[in-house]
Amino acid sequence: MANQIHPTAVIGPDVRMGDDVRVGPYAVIDGAVVLGDHVEVGAHAALGGWTTVGQGTRIFPHAAIGGDPQDKKHKRSDKTCLEIGANNIFREFVTVNRGTIEGGGLTFIGDNNLFMAYAHVAHDCRVGHDCVFANSGTLAGHVVVEDRAIVGGLTAIHQFCRVGTMAMIGGCSRVIQDVPPYSLCVGGPAQVYNLNAVGLRRAGMTSSHMKHLKEAFRILFHSGLSRPSAVEQIEKEVQKTVEVGHLLDFARSSQRGLCGSAKEPSSEE
Repeated sequence: MANQIHPTAVIGPDVRMGDDVRVGPYAVIDGAVVLGDHVEVGAHAALGGWTTVGQGTRIFPHAAIGGDPQDKKHKRSDKTCLEIGANNIFREFVTVNRGTIEGGGLTFIGDNNLFMAYAHVAHDCRVGHDCVFANSGTLAGHVVVEDRAIVGGLTAIHQFCRVGTMAMIGGCSRVIQDVPPYSLCVGGPAQVYNLNAVGLRRAGMTSSHMKHLKEAFRILFHSGLSRPSAVEQIEKEVQKTVEVGHLLDFARSSQRGLCGSAKEPSSEE
């Protein structure tokens, strides 16, 4: 199908578009932007830089996608990129910045993510697939968010933190350490309360896998052991399902440390 470009939209000479692209009134698209098939850009949205947007993605009014990184070291001549996958939704006033030279030059967003109004993705972040960012969910630079994670509204995540697979962070949280996969976290600073049991059941996790993961969480967060000792005990005592293995790998590779437990360890746990 032919593209539908509103006559008031401003399209730069280097912009490339696929088929059936729609651009609304007063949108500005400039620089080396590439829009895939069936992309929609709403009124007054701004896209720039070396930015690629995957097919089926919808960018709502007043979103700013592909802007310079908010980093004092960045130079206007630095060729850094933003890569966005397919079927994402960027609601009103969402901002996503390109990478920095020091950070590898790339901000990456996978497929099927929802960014609600005023969410922010800073330079050099990596977001996986099927994630949800509620209103004003905010990533500082170099943050990694794994698949199917949920970031609550008004939540701020510190530079270089990681958010694990299927983790859920409650609203108004302050995340300063890594959020373990499959966890339910909230607070300022954010703490681990439990497994994200509802999310895991909705994803089809079996009761046996849930049981092994729950035991691993008990040892990791409520045994009173140091993290290395807890990881060693999990390896010895808990069946290594795919989920338990991922949790262990995540804990071992953590540079900032994991969010702490919301409950004090007791002799009964």
